[in-house]
Amino acid sequence: MQASVKPPDRVYRPWLGIFYMCVACALFPVMNSMVKLLTGIYPYQEVVWIRLATHLVLMAAIFLPRRGLALLRTRAPRQQLICSLGLLGATFFFFGAAKYVGVTEAIAISFVSPLAVTFLAWPLLGERITLVRLASVVIGFAGVLIVIRPGSSVFQWASLMILASAVSYAVYQIVVRRVAAVDSPATTAFYSALGCTVVTSFFVPFAWKTPDNWQDIAMMLSLGFFGGFGHYCVARAFSYAPANLIAPLNYTQMIGSVIVGYLMFAEIPDFYTWVGSAVIIAAGLLVGWHGRKKN
Repeated sequence: MQASVKPPDRVYRPWLGIFYMCVACALFPVMNSMVKLLTGIYPYQEVVWIRLATHLVLMAAIFLPRRGLALLRTRAPRQQLICSLGLLGATFFFFGAAKYVGVTEAIAISFVSPLAVTFLAWPLLGERITLVRLASVVIGFAGVLIVIRPGSSVFQWASLMILASAVSYAVYQIVVRRVAAVDSPATTAFYSALGCTVVTSFFVPFAWKTPDNWQDIAMMLSLGFFGGFGHYCVARAFSYAPANLIAPLNYTQMIGSVIVGYLMFAEIPDFYTWVGSAVIIAAGLLVGWHGRKKN
């Protein structure tokens, strides 16, 4: 079966895809703020495992009663594995850097992800990369350099981990788009969480600190809801609309990140963060506009 063939229950509904992606982008800044708080107290490996394990339990609790064993049926096991590894890389790198980088700066750097989608869609999906799209990717990376400013205090290994997280997330989004043609979003969300949980279960015993109070436990468990439901919405969005329309909507996270960063950590983005973010967002919007113009 060709990956471009859509199952009967899938139709092109761009506005519905936009809605699901906007919901996801409203949830992620809240989750990121909790991650920053928790990784300042507990080993990030532990927080990663709890985030992914609760994601898995949530997906199973919601979809197994409704779908039964059909939830486990996949026509693309290899691609589901790649989805899982992409999500694992995105989560692992981001959580590992969260406590060292401001909420807004972290999101600004992660904005390179939609541009990485544009670039990686060439070798992974066979989509031609035009001169405009290639220029947009270069401009976007220039925006990242403005944010992290090599030689400044912002430029550190944690910033590079955020960049690695963004590239991993781009791989995840691309493969989610491909898998959406043959598997349901629920199946993709479940297998992504399953693979990540299995891998992280091997090393979490060596980096474990028992939670100090019920508030921390509740916050840890909530990561599964925000992350699990958020990534389900991402999978749902890509099942209704093409990647070049959906991916740039990641930029709406900037609004929530600024609000959350200010309210929870008294962080105010500096001049360079705003300028770099504007450059990255402009590059991403150029990609989206060029894609719609061609279509």
